[in-house]
Amino acid sequence: MASTYLITGANGQLGSEWVRELNKRESDFHAYGSDELDITDINNLETIIGRIKPDIIINTAAYTKVDQAEDEPERAIGVNGEGVENLAKISEKYGTRLVHYSTDYVFPGTMKDKFTYPEGYSEEQPTNPINAYGKSKLRGEQVIKQIMSDYLIIRIAWLCGSFGHNFIKTILRLGRGKKELKVVNDQYGSPTYTNNVVLNTIALLNANRFGLFHLTSNGLITWFELANEIMNMTGLDTNIIPVTSDEFPAKAKRPKFSKLNTNKIGAVPGVQLIDWKEGLAGLLEELIKTSEQ
Repeated sequence: MASTYLITGANGQLGSEWVRELNKRESDFHAYGSDELDITDINNLETIIGRIKPDIIINTAAYTKVDQAEDEPERAIGVNGEGVENLAKISEKYGTRLVHYSTDYVFPGTMKDKFTYPEGYSEEQPTNPINAYGKSKLRGEQVIKQIMSDYLIIRIAWLCGSFGHNFIKTILRLGRGKKELKVVNDQYGSPTYTNNVVLNTIALLNANRFGLFHLTSNGLITWFELANEIMNMTGLDTNIIPVTSDEFPAKAKRPKFSKLNTNKIGAVPGVQLIDWKEGLAGLLEELIKTSEQ
């Protein structure tokens, strides 16, 4: 029997990708943007979930303003911690499976860890977030584990896709209008593409897996290397200049190394991990095609 899905945060980057994929599959789903379904409002949440009784909740609702979270940590915790706790309680009450997305920012991301964990942080490595956003996302993970048994927490990093705002779309836009761009070259990781996230989440669900998984593309690069490859693949002639993070002072500290180890998820039948260049080429092709229409 086909599952009924409920998607929270459906107007965001990842939520919109879920809507597109489930529409393609003609799946039974109910999608709510954060303005329609506020996960911090437990009464609203209970009313909607109680009426729909979904088999699976896909939670893509999140507070994601990393720098702003330093000024309003309570708001970040409200959505990423207390809102997720509401979802966990109601999911447990109705026997609904919960899929929740977390982040590489739950790790400290020191350069020492780049050498200690050359394949990236595994699911078992100790967490220690260095900013308010990371702390709020870790709180969400913790409350799910405390309340639920049947859940999927998937940590992703450097998220980018066709919808919403992301680094790749920004570089593509700026590259069309500027002769040179400065991009940091001392933060290491690997992009996660929204379409790959959705397909691999479905593979995990089909394989009846639960617990914590890491998902990102294969490879280890800096933001500078990613921007440079965007220029190479599109033929744009903007000069990308490597700089240090110190040249872009920000309110929130960023991890210098946030590669996620994907060995665990890679062993699950049906999961397809992709190289970062492969994912980039596919996304750029779609973005360029869309801009020409």
